[in-house]
Amino acid sequence: MDLLIAIAVMALGAVVLGAALGYASIKFKVEGDPIVEKINAILPQTQCGQCGFPGCKPYAEAIARGEAEINQCPPGGDEGVRKLADLLGKEYQPLSAEHGQEKPKAVAVIREELCIGCTLCIQACPVDAIVGAPRQTHTVVESLCTGCELCIKPCPVECIDMVPVPETLENWKWKYPVIAIKPAENRKSA
Repeated sequence: MDLLIAIAVMALGAVVLGAALGYASIKFKVEGDPIVEKINAILPQTQCGQCGFPGCKPYAEAIARGEAEINQCPPGGDEGVRKLADLLGKEYQPLSAEHGQEKPKAVAVIREELCIGCTLCIQACPVDAIVGAPRQTHTVVESLCTGCELCIKPCPVECIDMVPVPETLENWKWKYPVIAIKPAENRKSA
């Protein structure tokens, strides 16, 4: 009998706490700005800071507030600027030279025979794509590397290289046409 009472008390407590959490999730719900989410989805998520912001999400928020231009993201390149212009209904602007220039996608590669295990590259990587321990050889997990190049500067022995990602069927993207496409004129035959 005591066991049944204990189970009933625990079940009642679970129901009350569940109801309280459900109410709190509705009452204190935080709405995100949908335009910020759409802008952030277009950005390349390299978290490199070349745009002048600490990551892609803060840059997206600044664009949505009108505090940043749409052409400050070199990793997103010309294609990213065009997509942002289309989304926001703004005129296309060429990539800002002040923030860098577009480069082919690359990943970091550590020359392990030169690595001294200082961990400075690990600390600099914004996406934790570099693994290793102090005084041990480090390596880059290529599938996680965004190519932001933030690991290169702190390396005291310059053992990190950026290697372009070869174009394959999995990462190939259509390039915009280089000639303007004009609609055909309707001609009536006599």
